[in-house]
Amino acid sequence: MPDILQQLSDAGYEATIGLEIHVQLNTRSKIFSSDSNEETEESNTHISVISIGHPGTLPVLNKVAVQKAVLMGLACGSDITRNNYFDRKSYFYPDLPKGYQTTQDKTPICVGGSIPLTGEGLLQQTVSLHHIHLEEDAGKSIHDEGDSTLIDLNRAGTPLIEMVTNPCIKGPDEAAACLQEIRRMVRYLGIGNANMEKGELRCDANISIKKKDSEILGSKVEIKNMNSFNHVRRAAFYELERQLALKLNNEVIEVETRTYDPVQGKTYGMRFKETMNDYRYFPCPDLPPLAIEESFIEGLQEASRVQPATFRKKFAEHYQLSDYDINILTEEKETALYFDALCQWVEDKKVAANWMNGPVRALINETNQTLEDLNLSSARLAELIQMVDSGKVVYKTAVQQLLPELLKSNQSATKLAQDLNMMVEEDAGALDAVIREVLVSLPKEVEAYRNGKKKLMGLFMGEVMKRSRGKANPKDVQTALNKALSNL
Repeated sequence: MPDILQQLSDAGYEATIGLEIHVQLNTRSKIFSSDSNEETEESNTHISVISIGHPGTLPVLNKVAVQKAVLMGLACGSDITRNNYFDRKSYFYPDLPKGYQTTQDKTPICVGGSIPLTGEGLLQQTVSLHHIHLEEDAGKSIHDEGDSTLIDLNRAGTPLIEMVTNPCIKGPDEAAACLQEIRRMVRYLGIGNANMEKGELRCDANISIKKKDSEILGSKVEIKNMNSFNHVRRAAFYELERQLALKLNNEVIEVETRTYDPVQGKTYGMRFKETMNDYRYFPCPDLPPLAIEESFIEGLQEASRVQPATFRKKFAEHYQLSDYDINILTEEKETALYFDALCQWVEDKKVAANWMNGPVRALINETNQTLEDLNLSSARLAELIQMVDSGKVVYKTAVQQLLPELLKSNQSATKLAQDLNMMVEEDAGALDAVIREVLVSLPKEVEAYRNGKKKLMGLFMGEVMKRSRGKANPKDVQTALNKALSNL
């Protein structure tokens, strides 16, 4: 993509991006009713008179939804609002059965805070949050059934947190990085699954351009309901290009809502709107105020510290790993916890990282399992790594043969290697015999090696390892081969 940020700068402008991120919370029931919040493919089955808005029904707030919202706020360093009120946000939409959404307006449950960013070449290290508020989700409109639009209300009443950043994001890459970190944090904290393809994490982007160093923001364009990191990035690139072209042509940038078409890679206008929407907010008369006690917050502090930034810092400062290794190892909480435990057993942290990002990850991908599914504790993997490092088992043998066998057995790596006859042969006489056998079988190659074709050493090494059935130590083989070849 063209460097739109440089083009903006050359023209005397800079980008301003703010995000509104909706995160579905993985509670068992909905936010204001006992309807199931579990995933189902049967339309309109997880509903009741409350979620579909029958007159006279009364909502009851889900305590676990509050807990998960506070947990996210603590992880972001937000201030937790002690006295909360819920409001009604009135608007008409076919999949909003009550005709209003129960949300928070004046008293969002979390205020302030920030999201740390990670990635190469980013223009900023953090994105500041304006607030996080609790609300209910609407239903789902299905538009792919011929000319008709179908309504599924299973999602109506699903608990959401909406995370609203300040208009401080400097570019498309930074916007995508912010969204990626939020997904990691949600999964680390266990408050949601954040599968974007299922709509469990959705993003609206507010994009504008303004004069450099000006405090006055430009006309804001909102791009609605994007469900992939790449869509957010590409939509922002396109919208910044579009707005700059309008400015350069002395045309007005209209305040409007737009949608992003990933096939065309372009945004398209949906509707124009005033600078302030009249949602007629007013306090919800059916819900009492929510008072959050200090003991409730204190009880969540420890869990809030388990987040990707904490592990990234530890792996960099304590284990001295590269950004490449760290980003892979901290992408998922399960991997980060497992690796951290592995490092308590393995002295060389880089070696441990190589095993995790190499053979173990390959095994997970091949078997389509998770680390938790594998029958491989960190202690057993550490024993295998130590056997390779000490020369008791050849690396190739350990990866290709011993590691898969470990998953089928509860035996230690040492006992299994002994039983399967995989231990390195330490008999120097037996190794010398194999080397003599190999060199005698390859007279032309030996002569070529003596005449200067030193790359043939790899051929000799391979043949010796093959004939020793992987039981020879490669370092010993190379030493013995050099000695044998020099004596010919």
